[in-house]
Amino acid sequence: MELSGFEGKVALVTGAGRMRSIGRPIAVELARAGCDVVVTGTARPPEQFPEHERDVGWRGIESVAEEIRALGRRALAATSDVSDPGAVEALAAQVIDELGRVDFVINNAGAARGSDRVPVVDLSLDDWHRVIETNLNGTFYMSRTFARRMIEQGDGGAIINISSIAGKILPANTAAYAASKAGIQALTASMAQEIGSQGIRVNAICPGIVDTYRMDDVPRGEVWDRMVKDRVPMGRAGTGEDIAWIAVYLCSEQGSWITGQSYNVDGGTVVQH
Repeated sequence: MELSGFEGKVALVTGAGRMRSIGRPIAVELARAGCDVVVTGTARPPEQFPEHERDVGWRGIESVAEEIRALGRRALAATSDVSDPGAVEALAAQVIDELGRVDFVINNAGAARGSDRVPVVDLSLDDWHRVIETNLNGTFYMSRTFARRMIEQGDGGAIINISSIAGKILPANTAAYAASKAGIQALTASMAQEIGSQGIRVNAICPGIVDTYRMDDVPRGEVWDRMVKDRVPMGRAGTGEDIAWIAVYLCSEQGSWITGQSYNVDGGTVVQH
């Protein structure tokens, strides 16, 4: 089956500036499907790039935009911060001004793994707010702002929120992250019922263990292999493309009767819905 419904459409992917990531493959696969694509990031200084990005002269969202243009599609690389509602409004104005419309919004930006992975009694207020502001509030700001633009256009559309299986299994020592992702799933379900009559679908994708830069605090080799073997029934970690392909499907005409769902894409790690 060839997916359809992308010609003349504009997609926006937040958090799309990393080379080994989920956001970049989503942006590239949407372009491959036929979309013009907006890619956003927070303009990390080059000295903060990991070694594998510096080695190839990676330039963040500009490099992703170049990949999209090489596929024959328009690309807009826009620096923005999803945790700042004013920046989100400015982003929406820029997208409409430069590309004329928006049809698909993929809320992928997320707070980095770090010092929030501790018991609640040891969790700092700064870490709690940092994770919630980016993951949950950022998804809310983006969804509210861009849904308003889609409603004005009157052509429907799709919002896809990148959540996590952590929002379903709710593991210890991840309270801020798990709460933010569970909140994203609740936001997804509620909003889907509100704007379905406008032809706008809202779904979430819940990745499991995906081999990206976000997981580089887990050493590759024996430690990584044992974690994957113990947690993933299918015996391998996911790739960014595994997440990108379902994102493209949920934006397509073939996925046009799906809304309000939170899909686990995790090799069988979690079977809860």
